[in-house]
Amino acid sequence: MSKSTLAIIAGISAAAGSAATAAILASRSQRNSSRTPTREESSSDLYPQKVVPPTHTSPAPPVPGPLPTPLRKDIIPPVNPTGIFQYGFPGPINDLRPNLSTTSSFDRRTRNPHWVAEHITPVSLNTNGGDRQHSTFVEDESIPEKFRAKLHDYFRSGYDRGHQVPAADAKWSQEAMDQTFLLTNMCPQVGDGFNRDYWAHFEDFCRRLTNHYPSVRIVTGPLYLPRRDPHDGKWRVSYEVIGNPPNVAVPTHFYKVIFAEDGKTGGDVSLGAFVLPNARIDNAKPLESFEVPVEAVERASGLEFASKLPAQRRKKLCEQVTCSLLVRDYAERQKNLMGQAPPKQLPAPTRTL
Repeated sequence: MSKSTLAIIAGISAAAGSAATAAILASRSQRNSSRTPTREESSSDLYPQKVVPPTHTSPAPPVPGPLPTPLRKDIIPPVNPTGIFQYGFPGPINDLRPNLSTTSSFDRRTRNPHWVAEHITPVSLNTNGGDRQHSTFVEDESIPEKFRAKLHDYFRSGYDRGHQVPAADAKWSQEAMDQTFLLTNMCPQVGDGFNRDYWAHFEDFCRRLTNHYPSVRIVTGPLYLPRRDPHDGKWRVSYEVIGNPPNVAVPTHFYKVIFAEDGKTGGDVSLGAFVLPNARIDNAKPLESFEVPVEAVERASGLEFASKLPAQRRKKLCEQVTCSLLVRDYAERQKNLMGQAPPKQLPAPTRTL
């Protein structure tokens, strides 16, 4: 499916968009449904679909604000449904977790983050104050025990503890790097062919953007997208759950929304959004094949990313720089993580606005 078609889908109503997407994607072959998928997929598999700003949950969750005025003032209800709040607010609760290197919102149901935001600059990436060898994966005790992901949930699961904000982006401080190893910054990711390969190259691409921009902000998170059943033609959301008891969801896809800032007050922001399947991806696959409209990610995630960014300040990232990967082996990437600065050049733009 072409990007123009996907853009049209992202712009129409939710109901119409669902129907149109189902019709357009009907002819697409389906991904293998085994635990560790091997088929690469393009971002056109995205099935386009608002979230209350998250609140930190260390204190008791707040009771909702004033109730709406009844439509019929002449009716006095004989019941009070909101009386349930005297026993506690059911939720949902979005655990907001601001750290030195990340800010995130946690999904208690899936035991994965809704999103994790980071900020990288040339200075932050060229400051060497942290060493990954001194960092360890840890459970996030700010999340109530019954809702948090645990280390043993990943044990022999077949999935990596996949960073949403990579440790390499926080090597300016050991404490900052350590915070990227909290399980609230993790999701189960396919290892070979994805987390240790294509996804890692994608993270490197984001770092190399700082060769062209003085400030880059990135929001990363999981998606759980529907797939059309080849037998009855119906769309369903299906994903594996790991752990004992099984409670950590394995995302079907991951997104990154990138804000590359020109550094000027009220200046231009090059905006890019990408959706990748949680599966093996051939390193030869063009990164631009996973580019989608920001609105498509918003539909799929229920989140909003750029509602306060005026259209006149927006530029398309892949029209400002070449959106391509620099493939390096795993050992070389690990060496870079220990302190080397990112490569000095990002490929020159192939086209400009």
